[in-house]
Amino acid sequence: MFLESAKKSGWIEIICGSMFSGKTEELIRRLKRAKFANLKVEIFKPKVDTRYSEEDVVSHDSNAIRSTAVDSPMSILLYASDVDVVGIDEAQFFDDSIVEVCQQLAANGVRVIVAGLDMDYLGKPFGSMPALMAVAEYVTKVHAICVRCGDLAHHSHRLTKSDKLVMLGEKDTYEPICRHCFNGLKKTD
Repeated sequence: MFLESAKKSGWIEIICGSMFSGKTEELIRRLKRAKFANLKVEIFKPKVDTRYSEEDVVSHDSNAIRSTAVDSPMSILLYASDVDVVGIDEAQFFDDSIVEVCQQLAANGVRVIVAGLDMDYLGKPFGSMPALMAVAEYVTKVHAICVRCGDLAHHSHRLTKSDKLVMLGEKDTYEPICRHCFNGLKKTD
C-alpha cells in the first residue's frame, strides 16, 4: 500500500519598508530565483500602479519582471491556478480582501511573496499591510537611508502638500527619512 503524499504547505512572506528601501528589488530577486529553480511563478500588481509600466513590476533601479495588473485581489485567485509561487507588489493599494486571498493561496500550497509600504506618508500603518504581516510566516523589513542625516530611514516623507492617502510619485514627491527627522518635520507643520 502506497502512502498518499500530502501536498506541500504554502506560506506567506512579507517585504515591507518605506519608499526607496528596496522592497520591489527584493521581490524581483526572490521571484527570479524561483523561476531559476523551475517553479511556476505568477506576479501581480494593482492596476492603479502605472508609474513605470502598466504591465511590469519595476523597481526604482529599473529592474523589471512581467506581471499582471489587477483591479481586485480576488482576480489573483483566477489567474494563479496551478502555480508554485505568487508575487504581489504594492499590496498596500489593495483592499482588505488581499489578506484572505494570500491565506487561501498559502493554504493551497503556494509560496506567496508580498511587497508593500508598511506606513503611509503620515507614519500610520498603511492599508492591509499590518494584517498581512500578522498572518505571514516571514516578515522582512528593509530600510532606506535618510536623505537628511544618513541614518536608517523607514518613513516616506511627502514633499507636496496633498493630503490624498494614495498619491503615486517618485523622488520629486517623496523622500526617505528617519524617525528623528520625521518627528522634527511634524513639529514644524
